[in-house]
Amino acid sequence: MTEVVLDGESLTPAEVAAVARDGVPVSVTDDAREAVRTARERVDDVVESDEAVYGVNTGFGELVDERIPREEVAQLQTNLLRSHSAGSGEELPTEAVRAMLVARVNALVKGYSGVREVVVDHLAALLNEGVHPVVPRTGSLGASGDLAPLAHATVVLLGEGEAEIEGERLDGEAALARAGLEPLTLRAKEGLALINGTQLTVGIGALLVVDTERLVRAADTAGALTTEVTMSSPVPSHPAIQAVRPHDGQAASAANLRRLTADSGIVDSHRNCDRVQDAYSTRCLPQVHGAVRDAVAHLREAVETELNSATDNPLVFRRDSIADRTDDGATAATDRASGTDRAAVLSGGNFHGAPLAHRLDYLAAALTDLAAISERRVDRMLNPNTQEPHLPPFLTTDPGLRSGYMIAQYTAAALVNECRSTGRPSTDNTPVSGNQEDHVSMSAAAAWGARETADRVARVLGVELLCGAQAAEFVDDDLAPGRGSGAAYEAVRERVPPLEGDRPLADEMAAVADLVTSGALEERVNAALDEPLD
Repeated sequence: MTEVVLDGESLTPAEVAAVARDGVPVSVTDDAREAVRTARERVDDVVESDEAVYGVNTGFGELVDERIPREEVAQLQTNLLRSHSAGSGEELPTEAVRAMLVARVNALVKGYSGVREVVVDHLAALLNEGVHPVVPRTGSLGASGDLAPLAHATVVLLGEGEAEIEGERLDGEAALARAGLEPLTLRAKEGLALINGTQLTVGIGALLVVDTERLVRAADTAGALTTEVTMSSPVPSHPAIQAVRPHDGQAASAANLRRLTADSGIVDSHRNCDRVQDAYSTRCLPQVHGAVRDAVAHLREAVETELNSATDNPLVFRRDSIADRTDDGATAATDRASGTDRAAVLSGGNFHGAPLAHRLDYLAAALTDLAAISERRVDRMLNPNTQEPHLPPFLTTDPGLRSGYMIAQYTAAALVNECRSTGRPSTDNTPVSGNQEDHVSMSAAAAWGARETADRVARVLGVELLCGAQAAEFVDDDLAPGRGSGAAYEAVRERVPPLEGDRPLADEMAAVADLVTSGALEERVNAALDEPLD
């Protein structure tokens, strides 16, 4: 991907990741630019009318009834960015800031926010020139959008705040100068349009979609290797079983298990053994992994919609596009629309993060279950009370003198506990702004919680892969693993040698977790398969 073209309609999670992580530049289509110019003309028309319009010439939140004189309208917007730059705590990583910025630009170019074209160009230039505002992580309530983080990000456009460029932290004015940009002087509505929206939440959400889709495929891979080395059966992945319970995710994970174990000599060696059933952690792999897949798909649906939505408030429409009556003849709810005979300004709640927050919490819960089933598979490889006869206790020779991977499982269990301890922010609510904003979404906290959960799950899967590779050392050398699981084993072994005696494991666990998160594991496995993992 050499460029991401923003039109307000078609931005994808993969494109967000390309901009956020790979530094791919952005551009704006001519049609989107025209929409931006038209929306700005409508705002200027409203300003000239001198009618009281929220976000243009009134105060904000509880101060909505405070009328601002025309000569102070521009100062109002500058004050807004300054006062709302009130975040706290550790700073957002650069990829989260870039994801937030590209999502904000795409929302503005839909043509309902009313900013000038120069504002859009400055935001795009921050991305293209590598100017990364310093943004504290904490402060957003997810309604009225991600106010504080967006304010920290966009106050740099005024030459204020701080930003990093070329590895150096500078004040906003110096950072702009380094990129060849002049500070902006905001005009009516522009400050509110810059900070009123869900772009931190959806930016992190977009990265999560990319990362967690990869996580579930890695879980299928780790589970396939465990299935083989524990002499479990791949029969639970048979298409006939999936066909009579046709959940999409379940079918995809079952298909992956079949691909990964294809041509397995290990599976063939016990195909007609007398074991009737396996433990749930391998037998129910398609059902559990599949349910997590469905949760990720549910988030993807919301993220793709949100990335291409107008989420600030108020929104500016062409007056004749706002009907006075509904189809059934009832009076439409436009009696409180502000504006002129050319422009209608409607105040609503598109900034509320609930559509994302609930799904992010749902994802965090589902990912926790993915970690939980992985940890149970680790136990079945290590535990002398449940493991197969060919496996030594804790996968080490001379157990007792040596502990092998015993404590790696402790760490996996601790990570699962941390996943379970992560709250569900979308179920909380703290009224703010004099109780004008009396129900907020906490969507940014939900996004961050899901992101941290995904990181922990990757580390649990790394432990499973590490143990699976070690368990493979105790399988008969004449029995080859499946094509995909064999490739996974080789990928692990390129980073970590077999455990022949006790040694520190932390760095090796981290190295295998990186196999998962970097995509190197998936790349290696797909190269061994006839068709890539779903």
